[in-house]
Amino acid sequence: MSTLRAFEAAARHLSFTRAAEEIFVTQAAVSHQIRTLEDALGVRLFQRFNRALQLTPEGQRFLPAVRDALAILSKAVDALQVAEATGRFTVSVLPSFAGGWLMPRLTRFRRLYPEIDIRLDATEKLVDFAREDVDAGIRYGDGDYPGLVSIRFLTENYTPVCAPSLLRDPACPLRRPEDLRHHTLLHDDMHPSWAMWLREAGVTGVDVERGPWFSHSDLAVRAAIDGQGVALGRSVLTADALADGRLVRPFDIALPGEFAYYFVCPKEARDRPKIKAFRDWLLAEAAGTSATDQDLASRGIGPHGPDDQG
Repeated sequence: MSTLRAFEAAARHLSFTRAAEEIFVTQAAVSHQIRTLEDALGVRLFQRFNRALQLTPEGQRFLPAVRDALAILSKAVDALQVAEATGRFTVSVLPSFAGGWLMPRLTRFRRLYPEIDIRLDATEKLVDFAREDVDAGIRYGDGDYPGLVSIRFLTENYTPVCAPSLLRDPACPLRRPEDLRHHTLLHDDMHPSWAMWLREAGVTGVDVERGPWFSHSDLAVRAAIDGQGVALGRSVLTADALADGRLVRPFDIALPGEFAYYFVCPKEARDRPKIKAFRDWLLAEAAGTSATDQDLASRGIGPHGPDDQG
């Protein structure tokens, strides 16, 4: 390809020097590529004079075919690049993360990249990128995913959350962790148990076996929003509900998360336009989530909500 590009440029300019300037190589490199092409074809393509260059009859016959071939290849490359930057883009993601964090933000992604049709594959299984039609994924774990690019973009902690109405119930005040014994605990199977948080808080005498159980974290969060009890909320999945006041944190004691959220994709695909666009957008959104969480803390949207004075 490099010899054909050099030949076409030199034939158009009838100058090795100007051809070299166009394709960003030296004049000597163009001269060498032309000689390589001539040796391979077994014919001379140029007549070389002291201060002039002229196509031979063989070079004149060869030039149209080379131009047509380069034009076809250029169109094919352009079409491939358009396909790589537009159309369907499939992301494998946990259902809880898809519903609790990613879905509410996708409008902003579509606004930035209207030419990309994102498809969420909400699943708990680890997809096989070599066998399945999936472009990238979001995984929750320790980041050790052999053969994949793995970028941590969100960490989280666990803290009790509930509807604001529970804090206003005079019959069952919720001002100290010990008060949880008078409230329904909401459990899920996806993160550390209430027993671990209560141990961190130094609280005893709370029956951690009672209360409803949910198979997914987002279901426990929805139950908490509905006022059905107190959930041990994951900071990532409760950030939006805390920001808009659907949830409050009755206490500021947080249990650090053992795992984090990672963007993953095959190493050989890391620079594909759609993957890069989604990755860059995801990291920017995650930075905004972290800033929002810090702002909630600075405004006192923690123990007893923003309006509590005691």
